[in-house]
Amino acid sequence: MKFNIIATESQKANAYALFFVKKSVQFSTILSENGKKQVESVLNGMKDGPFEDLEFLEIDGKPTFFVDAAKERGLSALDHLRMAAYRLAGRAMKKQVPSVSIFLADAADEQFKAILHGLSYADYKFDAYKSKQEKNFQVTFEIVAGEHVKVFKKIAEDVAVEQKAVTLARNLINTCASDLYPAEFVQNAKTIAKYTPGLSIKVRDMKQLEKEGFMGHVTVGKGSSHEPYMITLSYDGTKGAKRTSKDHLVFVGKGLTFDTGGLCLKPPKSMPEMISDMSGAATVLAAIQAIATLKLPIHVSAVCCLAENAIGNKSVLPGDIFKAKNGKTVMVDNTDAEGRLVLSDGLAEAGEIGATHIVDLATLTGAMVRALGYAIAGFFSNDDDLGLKVINCGEACCEKFWSMPLEEEYADALKDKFADLKNTGTDAGAISAALFLQEFVPENTAWAHCDIAGTAFVTKKWKYTEYGATGFGVQTLIELAREFAQA
Repeated sequence: MKFNIIATESQKANAYALFFVKKSVQFSTILSENGKKQVESVLNGMKDGPFEDLEFLEIDGKPTFFVDAAKERGLSALDHLRMAAYRLAGRAMKKQVPSVSIFLADAADEQFKAILHGLSYADYKFDAYKSKQEKNFQVTFEIVAGEHVKVFKKIAEDVAVEQKAVTLARNLINTCASDLYPAEFVQNAKTIAKYTPGLSIKVRDMKQLEKEGFMGHVTVGKGSSHEPYMITLSYDGTKGAKRTSKDHLVFVGKGLTFDTGGLCLKPPKSMPEMISDMSGAATVLAAIQAIATLKLPIHVSAVCCLAENAIGNKSVLPGDIFKAKNGKTVMVDNTDAEGRLVLSDGLAEAGEIGATHIVDLATLTGAMVRALGYAIAGFFSNDDDLGLKVINCGEACCEKFWSMPLEEEYADALKDKFADLKNTGTDAGAISAALFLQEFVPENTAWAHCDIAGTAFVTKKWKYTEYGATGFGVQTLIELAREFAQA
């Protein structure tokens, strides 16, 4: 996908694209009086007549796509534009139209950004394991921007960085677990840190984790032939910046490169999707790479909690007790509630490196999938301001987050007869998991826990994803860093 942002039409495009809502064309157009009458006739025929979304008709002598910018139900205005652009790009590639002109001189910055994201999403496919790989047909979109050329070009640069990050996360998540085990994830992170200016990395292996008391990783990962790791990536954009925030924003990502459920084995049907149980780690890695590339004036770190929950002669046994990094003891009631164990280490690490705000992302509970499905991520927060930022940044990126209660009434169910805590409660699975994590949040630290179990990976078409990893959360984290940088 290529973009050519110009002030006035070049007359070289092979086709036009007109976005419409009901009977109204959106943004500016260059049409003759006869062309306007033709368009009016087409739009009148959209509801009851012969025409439909993505109709390809000749207007003023130029083939023209008519793109419905309000087709789906339940989406925001910006997400409608993303989806419209996504469908347009797919249709243009399928029809092999080399160049399409879109008139956006009257579009607001956020509308243009939404359209650019939608067009870019259409270019993604994961075919690493296909015997025959075919390239997408290359379409150039000519953006007629009027007086907004300079601003739109800067937005296009930012969108390219964000989309590269989303693609990175999706590729990592879609990769087979036998090819992306914890040590291989570490190598990917090292390469990213090496080639991203300002991004540093610290890696702890099994011996270091055990020596330093990060026993959540050790407990979960000791049954696998692939040992666990914890990665801490850091970027400090406050150095030399004119105006900076004193906040240290830390992202923590669950990175179970595969989850069998351990000795509390998962049912066979749900196993193949467990390649996505490292979505949180992939998301925070991709986000911090983009934040560093964008050179945002904010101090950000990302902690990736990596392990493989497998069955072996050293696997953790139900009923085993370990001491967590913060000194609390935990009885492993269910080996399939392992994500919260590695996250307990990640939260502790965030505290040790001086986090003022922590946001963790994890494919944590089936309960959240049952509650909110594949379109909305539930999140829990101990800080109203941070929680509102998550919601607002998600809305700006067309990612839906729903605030869930940290209901203390369920906390007593996490108490154990022998240990301080057990890793499962008896009711309200997603809330119980969040309450467990809260036990490991450093004091006086704002925290938000995002359960992306439903949104990270889909098995049927949803928005810009046919199947597999969605990249959900990457853009919200980048936007959150922008928000903190501007505060």
